Amino acid sequence: MVEFITMAPTSGDGEYVGVSKQRQKEDWKDLNESGERAPTFEYIKAVAQEAERSGFSTILLPTGEACLDSLAVASRLMSHTSTLNFLFAVRPGSMHPSTFAKQFATVSDWSGGRALVNVVTGGSPKELASQGDFLDHTTRYMRTREYIQILKKYFSGETFSHKGEFFEIEEATLFPKLFETPPIYFGGSSPIGKDVASSEADVYMLWGETLATTAEQINEMKQLEADKGRELSYSLSFQVILGETEEAAKRNAEKLISKVDPDILNVKRKNMKQIESVGVNRLYELMENSVADEFFIDKNIWAGLAKVLPGNAIALVGTPEQVSDRLVEFINLGFDKVLLRGFPHLETIREVGERVIPRVKEKLSNQYVLK
Repeated sequence: MVEFITMAPTSGDGEYVGVSKQRQKEDWKDLNESGERAPTFEYIKAVAQEAERSGFSTILLPTGEACLDSLAVASRLMSHTSTLNFLFAVRPGSMHPSTFAKQFATVSDWSGGRALVNVVTGGSPKELASQGDFLDHTTRYMRTREYIQILKKYFSGETFSHKGEFFEIEEATLFPKLFETPPIYFGGSSPIGKDVASSEADVYMLWGETLATTAEQINEMKQLEADKGRELSYSLSFQVILGETEEAAKRNAEKLISKVDPDILNVKRKNMKQIESVGVNRLYELMENSVADEFFIDKNIWAGLAKVLPGNAIALVGTPEQVSDRLVEFINLGFDKVLLRGFPHLETIREVGERVIPRVKEKLSNQYVLK
């Protein structure tokens, strides 16, 4: 059965994206996508608890200069949840693998094994430089490969030594021991990113696009994994914008970007020239090429958020029935995990939990019975 994941809005949240900065002195409003709700502990806790109630198994805690620290957030959330898994995003250029492995193992131990890891290479040279990371695109992925290999050695529970191009470790072991070896979540759309994923990752993460292009991507990865004698799990990510009717959902989508500040769009266009992420550039191109179609790139699939958002920006727009239909179509391509989020996050995941997830499960169950 498919597993549902969501994401914690640890850079802020709100009803609109790309809004003007309201109070310059508050740093989070300068950096986040919305500028309405600060990522306070009480708010992020409410999101996590709602995710747990609404049928999500896992919450992704992102990484980046505009986000709260993922491990610090999880260390507080784990005592306020009971079944929710925490998927930590970590960048190889900003935390040594031995440090991350120790922190990860501690959270895993205290939460009863509810820790997962998402290794993120990073695609913005400007942001990476702010964290002291100046490697070029290809070299960053080479380091990511080695980083994942080291994490696997730590997670195995064995004592090991490692001497590679980027890291050297002698007689290392991990305490506390893990309950079980966690899967490595990873995404990368460039050729070297796909090579690293098919060689080292356990879960390959994709951003949603059209059904046809998504099918091409997952089929390419399945061929790569087969060539290497491996078998991966697959995760697909979408924003969700619902309405009682399809027209109402479209109005809600338009409302979401109705207060976009022109200055923010200019900054986004300027920054896109520096982005090295193949995936981010693909989504931005989809948005630019769909202006004449009001940003719709396929049935119920909308790229308007890519005007503002730097990553997971493609949205499913429609009634709960339509959105669940689209999700089943994508899941049937070979995805066993789906990451769903939206703005504002708290209300969106509650509605998705009540009106979309049950429909998806029922439709998948009926397919199984028919077979």
